[in-house]
Amino acid sequence: MLSKKALFVLIALMTWSSIALATSRIKDLASVAGVRDNQLVGYGLVVGLNGSGDNTPFAEQSLISMLNKFGINVPPGVRTNSKNVAAVAVHATLPAFAEPGQAIDITVSSLGNAKSLQGGTLLLTPLKGVDNQVYALAQGNLIVGGMDASGRDGSRVTVNVPSVGRVPNGGIVERAVNTGFDLGSTVVLNLHRADFTTANNMTEAINQLLGEGAARALGGGSIEVLAPRIPDQRVSFLSVLENIQVEQGESAARVIVNSRTGTVVIGQTVRVSPAAVTHGGMTVRIAEREEVVQPGAFAGGQAAMQQNADIDIEQQGDGRMFKFDSGVTLDSLVDAVNKVGAAPSDLVAILEALQQAGALRAQLMVI
Repeated sequence: MLSKKALFVLIALMTWSSIALATSRIKDLASVAGVRDNQLVGYGLVVGLNGSGDNTPFAEQSLISMLNKFGINVPPGVRTNSKNVAAVAVHATLPAFAEPGQAIDITVSSLGNAKSLQGGTLLLTPLKGVDNQVYALAQGNLIVGGMDASGRDGSRVTVNVPSVGRVPNGGIVERAVNTGFDLGSTVVLNLHRADFTTANNMTEAINQLLGEGAARALGGGSIEVLAPRIPDQRVSFLSVLENIQVEQGESAARVIVNSRTGTVVIGQTVRVSPAAVTHGGMTVRIAEREEVVQPGAFAGGQAAMQQNADIDIEQQGDGRMFKFDSGVTLDSLVDAVNKVGAAPSDLVAILEALQQAGALRAQLMVI
């Protein structure tokens, strides 16, 4: 167990830790195990809408159930036909260390066919966790960033998404989540991106500051550190720990291709072996036209319209060849490809060909 004097010494020693050219704080590279957010969800009603509410059986059933709870008996088979009510899903994020009485933001989303939640008010809704326990209560007036307007002639204008709204500070925490932060004599740091080099550098940096044996790597993604048991001392200890500068290991050489947007991202560590690439272009033109088809002389049919298409393929004659030298870096690779005017799709084809030839020293990943 560390004394307060020892903690003050550790804080003073923070200025002594060495900072490499490419270093990051531990708080930017890892998180403390158990210290995380929790998701909450609930089902509720939004009232006060200006005729833009639901017309669904479950919204009707929810409204009748609410009226029954307040002592208003609706005869069986009678419908309210209210267009000012919408059935909604309510969800929120419960931050770590949130205590009863604290306020959190909530998001409200329509479950039925409500056109807009503009001007609505969410009635008291319990928010539950995955264990089906109530952790917060939500209620309040909605802020909706969208708009929906329609005319009698059937015209309609929709801006953004009017069926989703938010209530800032609309949730009140009723139950705290036990994070296990104050249990045991150790804390575990989980790296945001598992990497053996980063885990080793982080372990060495912690041991250099706190003493040999203070930290040990449990694998490429987590590190166990000895910590005081008293909660206030543990907070001070982690304040020191998360500000230690660590040299982050270089990521694996990867080329990321987004097949939907054509975005290509090439990592700094990508290298290319000696290779020669020919870049050419192909233009495909398709022209559709309609033709009248006459029946035969004795067929007895009628003239009809037929769709025909002319396809013209043109190969550009100014194809160019460029050569990659051994160990070409990212800058050289991009410059060489830009000189021939390659589009993103052409660049992807070039990279795929380089990988098949064994000249691309990187993983080609398509997302």
